Amino acid sequence: MSRKTIIFCRAFSAVCLLLAVLVLAASAMPAQARTGPVIAHYIKKIPAGELVAGATAYGPMEKDLPVVPILKGHERIGYAFITSDFVSTTGYSGKPIHVMVAIDPNGVLLRALLVKHSEPIVLVGIPNSKMKALTESYRGMNVVSEAAAGGSAHDLDIISGATVTVMIIDDSIVRASIKVARALGLGGLKAEAENTGPAYVLNTQETTIKDWATLTGDGSVRRLTLDVGQINKAFAESGDPRAQKNPAKGDPTDTFIDLNVALVSVPGIGRSLLGEAEYANLRKWLKKGDQAILVMGRGQYSFKGSGYVRGGIFDRIKLVQGDISVRFRDRDHRRVGRLAAEDAPSFKEVDLFRIPAKSGFDPTKPWRLQLLVQRAVGPVEKTFLTYDLGYSLPSQYLTKIMPAAAPAATAAPAAADNGNGRALLWKRIWQDKIVEVGLLIAMLTILTGVFFFQVQATRNARAFYWFRMGFLAVTLVFLGWSQNAQLSVVNLMALGSSLVHGFSWDAFLMDPLVFILWTSVAVTLLFWGRGGFCGWLCPFGALQEITNQIARFFKVPQWKLPWGLHERLWPIKYMIFLGLIGVAVVSIPLAEHLAEVEPFKTSIILKFARGWPYVLYAAILLGIGLFIERFYCRYLCPLGAALAIPARMRMFDWLKRYRQCGNPCQTCANECFVQAIHPTGEINPNECLSCLHCQVLYQDRKKCPVVIKRLRRHAAVAKSNEALKKSLTHPQQPKGN
Repeated sequence: MSRKTIIFCRAFSAVCLLLAVLVLAASAMPAQARTGPVIAHYIKKIPAGELVAGATAYGPMEKDLPVVPILKGHERIGYAFITSDFVSTTGYSGKPIHVMVAIDPNGVLLRALLVKHSEPIVLVGIPNSKMKALTESYRGMNVVSEAAAGGSAHDLDIISGATVTVMIIDDSIVRASIKVARALGLGGLKAEAENTGPAYVLNTQETTIKDWATLTGDGSVRRLTLDVGQINKAFAESGDPRAQKNPAKGDPTDTFIDLNVALVSVPGIGRSLLGEAEYANLRKWLKKGDQAILVMGRGQYSFKGSGYVRGGIFDRIKLVQGDISVRFRDRDHRRVGRLAAEDAPSFKEVDLFRIPAKSGFDPTKPWRLQLLVQRAVGPVEKTFLTYDLGYSLPSQYLTKIMPAAAPAATAAPAAADNGNGRALLWKRIWQDKIVEVGLLIAMLTILTGVFFFQVQATRNARAFYWFRMGFLAVTLVFLGWSQNAQLSVVNLMALGSSLVHGFSWDAFLMDPLVFILWTSVAVTLLFWGRGGFCGWLCPFGALQEITNQIARFFKVPQWKLPWGLHERLWPIKYMIFLGLIGVAVVSIPLAEHLAEVEPFKTSIILKFARGWPYVLYAAILLGIGLFIERFYCRYLCPLGAALAIPARMRMFDWLKRYRQCGNPCQTCANECFVQAIHPTGEINPNECLSCLHCQVLYQDRKKCPVVIKRLRRHAAVAKSNEALKKSLTHPQQPKGN
């Protein structure tokens, strides 16, 4: 019976591995046909007539520009492009948001169509149709007017719950459209705004320390003040009657927001406002070419809000300079304790924001900080107003160099430029995540040490138990809930998709922790099998085990499935995995939808903040896990199946066993919490999670019969030796009269 089971396991693993290789190979075949600009892929999927009514075909792609003409017969009625070919459109998911835009020769948008995204907003109850309707609303937008107004000539329609994603879509449509219009001269736009006036550079020699009155007087600090009365009036005149039902509280003359801003990367301004020590820290924080602004606020309204805590993006402020717009992420933000300038007022919020060099921001030219003021008009709905705080650097901080020649026309960035941009992006992300990367490497180093020195690590059962619980807690809280570094079978689908569309390391390097985890998985599969990740580094696995241990503490009964039923249930996860891979060959989006069989997004990524069916599903799995430890890992996890298949090829058998294991001793088999040990004593590497509990039992002086017998034998020998030694040391005296 046991030999047949082992043969079946090996045969089943081999078949799974063969099928997975064949599927991936089939997926990779058309890879070369889909490399290049993104637009080249979508003009094959979306007919010209579907994009623009009346169009009959697309023309050949423009030379050195990822734009295709839209034809109506032989007449050119516009141009089509994908926003991600021109600007960064990376959203919450870490993947680009692709919007297909049609623009006419006068610079007016004919259509904006959302064609591809991986945003988690769809997972939290916002229908994809609503996002598509949003992009459709850009029909008729005048790009010439947008270029003149710095991208703010239109009203921004915010979808509650998706503020940041909407802003990314808006920013990408506007900026990409302006770039295309300039490159093609649509609506009379030039490749770049002509500038025959004087050119300036920063005057870094001006370092005079000034007080607050001087800084505000000469324009080093600019201010925007709004009172409660102004805000209530503005919302009343906005045209939305619902906005009047929830007015700002207080006297009309009370301060709603007092917003101040300064360009503190300029030495004189920075030293005056921050002080020498804080300014020195700022210079260390900034990289070559970076700039920084200091934003100060007080009053009822916060310019930061709380959305950045959840999403990492400050959605209430945006820097605008010409065609450039910069949104700030949490990694580009630092709090400041107090202002160093003499007589500076007290502010509730004082924060530094870094402007990356790659944004194209020019500190010598005027710019503005745009403030988004929001008001709730329903349980989840909000309406918005925008205000601009203009800023021009005072002349004493500028040095005139020469009249600037009219710049040569530059084409919009092609695919290669986007590649460079993505490379710079992932490098910056790694630099910003240096602490988190260090912590993960420390975790992997510790875990590797435990695996290599497992005998020493598992010698003390109680100490090892608490070490494991502590490690799993760090995995859950740090890797899972804090960093969202939960590996998923969707990552494997993304790999297959990249093989189809053209493989690039940049896409996989965007999330440092996930990249490092997958690298560690590749290594541990060769040495220890799937257990390195599944047993120690999977946040959802850690959540299951911790909740089960809590249940055990409260005496929740534990159910152990009969071996015959157990070995018939664990192949289910392999079937799920192969089914997902098969669907992925036909449709990646459908496969990603079916991958909801993984509760990872609900419980780890979104922390249960989504629709009740998803929460109920995750809760049911965790509930069953209170009675059957690691129920999901054992029988349903497609990722575990994917890792178990190559785990059969591991190079070493590290787990120590006695020849008595399984016959007659069943201690390890009975206590293995995932039932990975056969009744005959063999450990199934496909199911083993490398918890090392069997290695604890291997040395246990109270549970392992072999150790107990050995100790008894040693004790008997020691007792015999002690008696012999005593008899030799104190010989018995002969009896006499």
